[in-house]
Amino acid sequence: MLKIVSTFFILFFIFSCDKPQKKENQEKKHNHPNLILTVKSVAEIKSKLGAIPLFDKTLKEVQEEVDLQIEKRIDVPIPKDMAGGYTHTQHKLNYTSMQKAGVLFQLLEDEKYAIYIKEMLLQYAKMFPSLDRHPQIRSYARGKLFWQCLNDSNWLVYTSQAYDCIYNWLSKEETEYLNKTLFKPYADFLSVETLQYFNRVHNHSTWGNVAVGMIGLVMDDDELVHRALYGLNKEDVDLTAKDNDGGFIFDKDGKAGFFANLDSPFSPDGFYTEGPYYQRYAMYPFLIFAEALQNKKPELHIFEYKSGVLIKAVDALLNLTDADGEFFPLNDGQKGMSYYTSSLVSAVDIAYYYGSKKPDLLSIAKKQNKVQLDATGLSVALGLKENKEQPFIKKSLELTDGSNGDEGGIGILRHQNDNETLALVLKYTGQGLSHGHYDKLSFSMYENGEEVLQDYGLSRFVNVEQKNGGGYLKENKTFAKHTIAHNTIVQDETSHFNYDFATGSKHHSEKYVFDVSNPDFQIVSAIEENAYPDTKLHRTMIMVKDANLKKPFIIDINKITSNQKHNYDLPFYYFGQIISTSFNYDVSKTFSPLGNKFGYQHLWKEASGKADSESIQFTWLNNRKFYTITAATDKTDALILARIGAKDPKFNLRTDPTLIIRKKGVQNTTYASVIESHGTYNPITEKATNAYSNFSRIEILKDSKNYSAFKIHFKNEKSRTLILSNLNNSKNKKHSVNIQGKNYNWSGVYYYK
Repeated sequence: MLKIVSTFFILFFIFSCDKPQKKENQEKKHNHPNLILTVKSVAEIKSKLGAIPLFDKTLKEVQEEVDLQIEKRIDVPIPKDMAGGYTHTQHKLNYTSMQKAGVLFQLLEDEKYAIYIKEMLLQYAKMFPSLDRHPQIRSYARGKLFWQCLNDSNWLVYTSQAYDCIYNWLSKEETEYLNKTLFKPYADFLSVETLQYFNRVHNHSTWGNVAVGMIGLVMDDDELVHRALYGLNKEDVDLTAKDNDGGFIFDKDGKAGFFANLDSPFSPDGFYTEGPYYQRYAMYPFLIFAEALQNKKPELHIFEYKSGVLIKAVDALLNLTDADGEFFPLNDGQKGMSYYTSSLVSAVDIAYYYGSKKPDLLSIAKKQNKVQLDATGLSVALGLKENKEQPFIKKSLELTDGSNGDEGGIGILRHQNDNETLALVLKYTGQGLSHGHYDKLSFSMYENGEEVLQDYGLSRFVNVEQKNGGGYLKENKTFAKHTIAHNTIVQDETSHFNYDFATGSKHHSEKYVFDVSNPDFQIVSAIEENAYPDTKLHRTMIMVKDANLKKPFIIDINKITSNQKHNYDLPFYYFGQIISTSFNYDVSKTFSPLGNKFGYQHLWKEASGKADSESIQFTWLNNRKFYTITAATDKTDALILARIGAKDPKFNLRTDPTLIIRKKGVQNTTYASVIESHGTYNPITEKATNAYSNFSRIEILKDSKNYSAFKIHFKNEKSRTLILSNLNNSKNKKHSVNIQGKNYNWSGVYYYK
């Protein structure tokens, strides 16, 4: 009994004092904060408070948010729920509230924020030693507070910042207790005890590396920091092990740690191979750790690493958005995610401060209407106060993929005029790790931020507990990742690489040409020779601005060469209402799935017909705009009107429509199409303007190994001839070809006149 009383008395003495620990803390080895906030930056910020509008506004909003949480009782529940569930949401709220409270304590000098953090940390320290892995057995790397280590890493990344802000305020006994009982064991759990999670090249592991590194910096634990930067050595690992998404857990080259996650996924252009949705998610740990390293270990020159790839990555990510700032949903990507998310607020501020203070970033920050509450946010807020911002203009550009920039890429063609924007995205990248899709040479098209021809994105309701605990739905693997879910060629109703991750990871498409030097004729072209063993796919997409038309139009050429005959499908996933077709079709009396596997089982066959013509047209209306696809066809081509949603008993998939052009039993063939936006409908005046296509047909004049030639017929009886060099992409190569008795001579990849 005496022992129990003594223990209680000691603990009470250690943790009861909520007053500043002055002399004792002044003798600590390092002055805190020194990660995101520093002693110097805190002093500078405090000297300017009340005179920096956007910073002051953000600070006020954060204070109101945290004060509301402090009024409630601290809640540290025993973990049990999946994403979106109560315990998951509460622990997430706790770590974000602690991080913000730490900032408020430093900037406002109100001890209630330090007390709030301390009391919550003590509850976590009391609970942590008794926790086993999370009870939900859904992840290859189960966490403790959360169902996966990824979310536990989030907790530690944010909480480390809070801890840094009150470290000097706590007593030595308190920091030693928290370090020994909570933080060092947590870092070991995420790394040594979960090696298959920590030693990866993947966005998950980036969070894990940064979590261990951040708490290591706070505790001045050099071993943890080294572990974070370079990973852990471990022999006899299973290089074939996979995660829940089908991706390899261990890097084939044995790379691990923060630097490995900077080296491999990022191209020299700053493109992140998993796609913009996960790049957005990963940028926060990448940049927040980089800021901490720059503040505490400037000798690493982290923002200069790999030719400044972190700063380039922010610019690349901003360019991977539509006119509304929403990220293109390449690979696994949830639609609607945009640069208004908090991680991009941090990214823009950090890139501005540690980059060259580009004034166009200020215009993005102005739209975001908030800043990070540190030196970077202060710099942005001051720049805006001084009216230094300039427009961020998204231009046509190519972003290479692969650590050396030699594994294909993304080609973006853009045209902007009279406040109208048209954007086309062609994907010819590598696999994209476990979040990659089987969609070589797929494309999507946008007008004024609205999808015209869509990429499906992912199949998941993030943090909606009712939908598989907020995790990925099985339809992500049975439909969304499959080739038929994208606007690209499918051979024999089989996905690229036979939907095999190991095979797909070995290959990437190759750029053939990307040339946007002429704003009236922008071209991107790429080749895929490994998606199907005996077949070469060559897609060329051109954005043309014709003086006679109000809007640009797209020319889409898919040339297919094979060693034997196959069936081919080319889907166009559109939105809206069918207005007219030039072909006849029969509506199915009873809907049935279009196929049995590779995603076809999720498509209802609603109607079908035959082309019966050498060119067809398909017109639809969406968002009060008219669109038409004009396509060259063989008379025997099948035309299928299908809709997503078959074999989906829980209604997990969106019921979006598609037009599929099917060619049967052909060896070498070419799809040629013109895609245009050409008119509007006003429901108030009930007036349709330019509701009909500007084109009458597209004609294939010649299609050989070396050259493909097309004639595009306008309805005003004018025409344009397009000739593509299929094998020589040199800008200086001179060509001469006879087509239907007429000689054509030119230099370069294409002829268009």
